[in-house]
Formats: sequence, structure tokens, C-alpha cells
Amino acid sequence: MNIVKNKLLILISVGLLLISELSYGQHAEIIINTENGNVIHETNATHSWFPASLTKLMTLYMTFDALRSGQIQLHNPLVASLHASRQPNSKLGLRKGETLSVEDAILALITRSANDAAVVLAEHIGGTEENFAVKMTAMAHSLGMYDTHFMNATGLPHQWQVTTARDMAILAWKTQRNYPNYYPYFASHSFMFKGRELRGINKFTASYPGAEGMKTGFTCGSGYNLISSATQNANHLIGVVLGGMTSAERYQLMISMMNNGFANKYPPTGLNITSMSNNGAGTPPYQLGCGNLAPTTLVSHDNQNTHSYHHPIVTNHRALHHEFQSHQHASNLGQHKVQHKNITAAKTGLPHKSQPKSLVVTKKITNKPNNSKTRYHHSSR
Repeated sequence: MNIVKNKLLILISVGLLLISELSYGQHAEIIINTENGNVIHETNATHSWFPASLTKLMTLYMTFDALRSGQIQLHNPLVASLHASRQPNSKLGLRKGETLSVEDAILALITRSANDAAVVLAEHIGGTEENFAVKMTAMAHSLGMYDTHFMNATGLPHQWQVTTARDMAILAWKTQRNYPNYYPYFASHSFMFKGRELRGINKFTASYPGAEGMKTGFTCGSGYNLISSATQNANHLIGVVLGGMTSAERYQLMISMMNNGFANKYPPTGLNITSMSNNGAGTPPYQLGCGNLAPTTLVSHDNQNTHSYHHPIVTNHRALHHEFQSHQHASNLGQHKVQHKNITAAKTGLPHKSQPKSLVVTKKITNKPNNSKTRYHHSSR
């Protein structure tokens, strides 16, 4: 009898350990020194992941690039299309034909992760969201984000839309360095829209000492993601967390990583973010047991025609990029082909009229999805 009890206790203990492991899961993270790009700490930083709303940081980077070139101005009105108005949450609730300024769209992405505002920006700058996504990918590769591929401006689920923690850290770093005049927008905790104050949802930016902002993200496939930047005692750090199992966990992981980084508790890695390996990032995990697998469909809305292409997850992102280009050609989107040699990393410096106005600032790697109703809600919780 005692032998049976002992065996049961062992089995229960093992089961609890397995449950504990599944509860926390694996994730990816990286923290860098922005003065030199040195990697202070990293875990799974070059493994492929779904970016979720972290995608909007590239949408913002493209917006800043268009502002610097004079293509758009902060006060320009943007008109919401039917496609933009139909985006799922999180969103401002724009209706077809409604307008908002470029600056309001920027603040909507940073504080509220608004999908409709992201699409409005994408369509205004790129003509269509699909064309804008091609330009996003080209810009990403020009910045050294070789394991990143974008299919939309929002981060809503798509199997081809992938990134790594390393690549997202590069994007955050380049945003800070190349657009210092627009970088203060990321410190915004709220903004006024249609007479209402819309408060931000980034708890790290709101509460961590020295926090300067950046971006949250969530989908069932990605888990809870976070990019954060902070300065303490003249030390400036950028951190990325991909795949938190809960919203609270991503903040806890980031706070712990930042605290250890500022306290110099990590052993030297000898790595620099610009020279880390990027030879194949593997298959992105489906992190949480909710929703269904993301679609593998590329849809073109040009000339009111719809062209759909289906493809399995591609583990080699360079092959994925060539495959995507061939689909573009087949769907008469060849005029939007990526021109890497003509796209260079953005430089600093802005005309005076593009300066931001004052802001309202108030301070297990794979789980199989179940068969529950598809949830593509993209609020960054």
C-alpha cells in the first residue's frame, strides 16, 4: 500500500512540474545598451515569433520617414476607408469617410494600439495596405532586420508575418537614433481625440522609473509582447519580451530584465546586436491555447479584385521573401516589388514645421490551438 502511495505521490509531483512548466512556457527576450548596441542579455532572441502589435512600431517608423521626406505633414487630414473602418479591436472606431490628423494617428498607435488608425496611415502613405507592407519589409531588411517579414500594418494574425526579439530591438534602437524629434511621442500616456481623453494601455511606460515608452502587443499566436526603453543614471536600455503567457508576466519579465540590466547583474555576452547570427529563425510558436491558427492568405484589393494565395509556415525567411514577391507578380502587384538597393536607413534631422506639438502626458514553446471561436482581437492588454 505504501509503495502505491509513493508511486502516486511521484506521479502527482511530476504532473505538477509539467503543469507549472506549461503555465509559464518559453519566451524570447533581449536587452541592449543603446549607446553602442551591445547585447546585455538575451534568451531565444533570434527565434522566429509573431510580432502582434509590435508591428505598429514599423508602421510608425515608416510614418516618421514620410514626415521627414515631406510626403506628409503632422497636420494633414487622413480619410478612413471602408477597409480601415472594418478593422477589429483595438481601434478608435473610425467610420468610412471620417478623418483624423497624422499626429492623432501616431498617438492612437502608441497609446491605444488602434488598428483602424494604422491602416489609415498605411493606405495614405503606401496607396494600399498590401503595398505598404511590402515597403515595411524592405525597410526592415535595410535596417538589418533580416528575419522579419510584414504582411499588414497592424500585426493582426498572419502566418507569414514574423520577426525576432533581436530584430524588434534593432527597430526600437533605429527609431530612437534616426528620429529623435519624433521619439518623445512614445512617452505619451494619453491624447485628446474628438473632445475625449483616451488613456494609454502601456503599464510599463506609465510606472517604471525612467521609462520612455515604446509598444505593447498581443495575439493568441504571439502571446503578450512588449518593447520598452528606459534611462537611469545616464544609462539607456532597450528591452524586448515576446511570448508572455499573461499581460502581467510580460511586464514582470521586462521589469526584472531592466532592473538587472541597470544593476549590471548580467554576465558579459560578448555580443553586439548588429553582428548576432540571423541564419534562419525557425518556426514561430503558437503561444497561447486560444483562437485558431492565423490565415496564410495574401489578399489584394486592387481594382476591386481579390487574389488569394495559401502557403504553409515558411521557416526560411529569405525563401519566404522570394515566394511573396512571386505572388505579387502573379496578382499584378509587380509594380510594388521590393527595391532593397533604393531603400536606405533613415537619417536624423527634420524641418522645423514637422516638430511635434505638445503632448498630453500623464504619467513548452508550442501550444496547439483549441477549436474555440477564432479571436483576432488585437488589443494590447
